[in-house]
Amino acid sequence: MNTLDYIKKEIKSFYDNGQEIHINISISHPKIELTGNPAKITGVYSNLFRIEEYSKGSPAAHTVKYSELLTKQIEIVEIKI
Repeated sequence: MNTLDYIKKEIKSFYDNGQEIHINISISHPKIELTGNPAKITGVYSNLFRIEEYSKGSPAAHTVKYSELLTKQIEIVEIKI
């Protein structure tokens, strides 16, 4: 199993179990900086997944590509790569 398949399997598992994750994001466009924020995975698709986080008090949804985990723009603390 390659790294991308492992990431997809772990994210699908978090989604299926309704498990909260902790996420670090550092993206410049659009500007998003989150460190250790709790989030919930709200959708899993073949090339991306959706998360919802509450860092500003109200829900904010983000779409994340699996490749962004490989390039370290996004880190899910619970997944050890």
